[in-house]
Amino acid sequence: MAKFFNSSIGKKLMMALMGLFLAVFLVVHLSINLLVLRNDGGESYQKAVEFMTSNILIKIMEIFLFGSFALHILYGIVLQIQNWLARPVRYVKTNHSQTSFFSKYMIHTGLIIFIFLIIHFMNFYFVKLGWVSIPEGATHRHDFYNMVINLFKNPFYSWLYIIFMILMGFHLHHAIQSAFQTMGWNHPLYTPIVKFIGVAYAILIPLGFAFIPFYILYFF
Repeated sequence: MAKFFNSSIGKKLMMALMGLFLAVFLVVHLSINLLVLRNDGGESYQKAVEFMTSNILIKIMEIFLFGSFALHILYGIVLQIQNWLARPVRYVKTNHSQTSFFSKYMIHTGLIIFIFLIIHFMNFYFVKLGWVSIPEGATHRHDFYNMVINLFKNPFYSWLYIIFMILMGFHLHHAIQSAFQTMGWNHPLYTPIVKFIGVAYAILIPLGFAFIPFYILYFF
């Protein structure tokens, strides 16, 4: 078993499974974030946040979530380094397909998303833990509604967030299709469906996240 997970296919499988779990998490995370836009003074959003921060099952899932992030990033870096070492002499290959473009920059978009996660944690999760001081406008460490509104009222932060979401869309475009292929879901009947789902997901999820700061900045 250990030999399998140390193999290239084992690493790819683990990275794919962790990535798909994170993809499901993004759907849940977006559905909660969209509650910020409800016209109820943040009541719905705060209730959802309080549930997510107090429920014991959610806290257990949170540990698994951070573990998934760590493994996904680790396996991604290791596989990329192994790929570079296997081809020490880089050669130019003319290929203008979308797939080659997205796969070529997976490690770059992945590292940029990692930087975004650190910034995101500093603005929210680390505040909750008490590692970072409560930002101006928030009344307490769990006042995420006012934290979100105040941050997204800042044009620089909002547009930086939107750019990160666009890059996440590029990353997801190739990642979802690649994950299903790694797990052996390659079939003339299913592959077009998987590709469609991958493209739709890579557009709709980042678009949903990007819409929140855009709306708060210009229409809230």
